[in-house]
Amino acid sequence: MGRTYLVEEGIGQYLTELGTKVKPYVTGLLIGQCSPQRDYVIRAVRTPPKEQQQEESVGPPKLASLDEEWITTHATQVSRMLPGGLLVLGVFMIATPELAKDGQNALRKIIFSVEKCLSKRRLWKPAEEEVSDRAALQICSATKKVVCRTYDVQDPKSSAKPADWKYQSALTASWVALGCTVNVNIHIPLLATSPNHDLEKNTKNGLNRWSKQIEDSVFLINGQVKDEDTELLEGQKKFRGNTQPSTQFSDVKVLTQLCQGGSARSTATVQVCSGSINLRGAVKCRAYIHSNKPKVKEAIQALKRDIINTLSDRCEILFEDLILNEGPQKKNFGREYHVLPQRLFVPVAGSSVMLSDYKFGDEAAGEIQERFVEMLDQPVQAEDMHIAEDISTVDICPVTDSPSDTQQAQLTKATLLLKLQQNMGLVMAAAVAVLASIFSFNYFSD
Repeated sequence: MGRTYLVEEGIGQYLTELGTKVKPYVTGLLIGQCSPQRDYVIRAVRTPPKEQQQEESVGPPKLASLDEEWITTHATQVSRMLPGGLLVLGVFMIATPELAKDGQNALRKIIFSVEKCLSKRRLWKPAEEEVSDRAALQICSATKKVVCRTYDVQDPKSSAKPADWKYQSALTASWVALGCTVNVNIHIPLLATSPNHDLEKNTKNGLNRWSKQIEDSVFLINGQVKDEDTELLEGQKKFRGNTQPSTQFSDVKVLTQLCQGGSARSTATVQVCSGSINLRGAVKCRAYIHSNKPKVKEAIQALKRDIINTLSDRCEILFEDLILNEGPQKKNFGREYHVLPQRLFVPVAGSSVMLSDYKFGDEAAGEIQERFVEMLDQPVQAEDMHIAEDISTVDICPVTDSPSDTQQAQLTKATLLLKLQQNMGLVMAAAVAVLASIFSFNYFSD
């Protein structure tokens, strides 16, 4: 038995309209949510046309001209605009009958290319029990026949499996939204051995360490710690027959561990650094979860990933902007102060789910609107764009000169003091253990 995809009813009309314009084919992404029982598709988004494609219509139609890099780049941009719980579930192709034979092979290649590209950017690892099937939807532009198959992206040799494609109205009407604000104050050292002051690489390494703290945090849902295996909506009334979007919102507090567990031994390291990067601010995070008996762990996992993704994506966007404005060969740098792009949320027509984007301070509303049309094929009104947060910053602090003899002497002195403190730490350990047993709170709120 293959997987079942429940699909927002409006997607059928969208795909039908695309099919009337296809010459000779069109590709796109399927956006939605996985769950153990079934998957939910809430949007389909066509691949933006390239300018030169309009000139390539001469000659017989071929799928060999498919630009995988262009499609994966689109998938990367779209994934940044998805809140927690949503992901690129697969790809679709609407093609003329003569291309139908090669359609599945082309879709298979695209699915694995997209997944490879997206997985490289993630700072989190998929859970062992996580659904790894991705959909390949093929539609004949002439007969309107729909064929849906899945491929396991964790298995490079995966073969196609049949899947059910079922339309449903008001699919997200009663989905649950979770939201939180996370205060960020991350200090990332730039090692002196790092070549050419590789800011982006160092930042990603620092965010990797920070993401592990988020993974180990405690999440309070509406002020309560809930067992991961319980149902998220346990004890809440369900309103049947409601076809209007009526999202249930849960406020979440993130409690980050103050220290490591008692069994872990902490050590200090002295490293010569060329500077540091400091990320500061408060970021707004949001996740959505289906209403079909969702587990607490599904909801928390979706929100954790949004917290990690939103900061990582902003840093990527900032560095891309710096490369565009200053060039990739920049090696020497002075103290720099940058503002991270702010997150904004935009409602989706006919859905309770909101999509997001990031805005630099000097970007006009029209630029954001153009991006939604290009990336998500969705017009949005300026008044519907809600900036969710205050400014977050990146402060890059260099050490202007190499360590002098005086600095080196200070460093040696600091090392000796550190060793002395570590020895004293053995004596203090018993006292700390006693204090730890008195105080039961091992976490503090961001």
